[in-house]
Amino acid sequence: MRSEYEVADVLRQSWNDVVSWGLNGWQLRTLRAIKECRTLALGGHIDGCDSCGHIQVSYNSCRNRHCPKCQGHKRVEWIEARESELLPVPYFHVVFTLPDALNGLAIHKPKIIYDALFKAAWETIVAFTGQNNKAGMISILHTWGQNLSLHPHIHCIIPGGFVNQNEVWKLSKSKGKFLFPVKAMSKVYRAKYVAILRASDLVIEQEIFDALFRKDWVVYAKRPFGSPASVVEYLGRYTHKIAISNHRILAIDDQTVTISYKDYKDEGQKKTLTLTHGEFVRRFALHILPKRFVRIRHYGFLSSTWKRSKLPDLQDKLNNKTRSCLPEKTKKTLHKTCPCCGTGQMFTILTFDGRGPPDQFVKSEPHHHNSCVA
Repeated sequence: MRSEYEVADVLRQSWNDVVSWGLNGWQLRTLRAIKECRTLALGGHIDGCDSCGHIQVSYNSCRNRHCPKCQGHKRVEWIEARESELLPVPYFHVVFTLPDALNGLAIHKPKIIYDALFKAAWETIVAFTGQNNKAGMISILHTWGQNLSLHPHIHCIIPGGFVNQNEVWKLSKSKGKFLFPVKAMSKVYRAKYVAILRASDLVIEQEIFDALFRKDWVVYAKRPFGSPASVVEYLGRYTHKIAISNHRILAIDDQTVTISYKDYKDEGQKKTLTLTHGEFVRRFALHILPKRFVRIRHYGFLSSTWKRSKLPDLQDKLNNKTRSCLPEKTKKTLHKTCPCCGTGQMFTILTFDGRGPPDQFVKSEPHHHNSCVA
């Protein structure tokens, strides 16, 4: 269901001001793509039903990974690809968070700060698993808090065990009840991250390092998932999220934007926040990642090299019969069924550019399609 208000609406209303707000070229390019997503500016295509002959005019998606309208289909495709990698073992959800003392560096040197976050998290897992054993991890970077403030953290899905030197699966010492002690993980994670930061090319004042040790760092670990199928479903909540969905925008006027958010400092109470257009765009732009930055990463026996060569053997040893774990309703979104008759399939019969569709199709009301590429 299409939202009443969109991020693109704010951008279109204030675009002349946006270009003068000091954003860098990559941020402006991203915001322009979101502004023009599924509009005539990007051209479109015309689909026809092979059963009833229904014609549908659609505008092209911007395909940008930061766009609120371009994530659903890609998320489903990514999850479907992951289902073949599941193991019949406990899984854990672990979150590694950066302290706000690093926010200034994250704004000016995001690649270095976020790369270090991924590296420190993985090195922490390796430290607890043991250097001679191979753990597995899928990590997904999020940089935002509910109010669009900067809050860098990675969500990690980690199987509760490891592959030993003989490539035999071993459950963790807790036998699947928990992963590792979170307090110990937090201390190791902080030490790993600071060491990586000190070894980087960044010039960092000593007072920042001092601030990093004044507070405990946060590592959150959730108990195991119920089944491999629930892992697939759970992953979908995090893989292709963006800073704010269009559904959280409650109102837009000439000057302000009102959004809903959960205040986790107040027991998750739902609240509203009103921002000027400029402040809304500034906060949204904080979460535009550097060009070609990889925000979903796979490690250990879930890395691409290991998965291709050895994961199938491990699955066989664990008697894992790969089968579909996607809910039926999710699978149906992968097919373009005719919205008119409900039985035929829609096929593209014509594409058009920014000049618009041929005159004979102009009377057709454009429908915005759901396909996108990250």
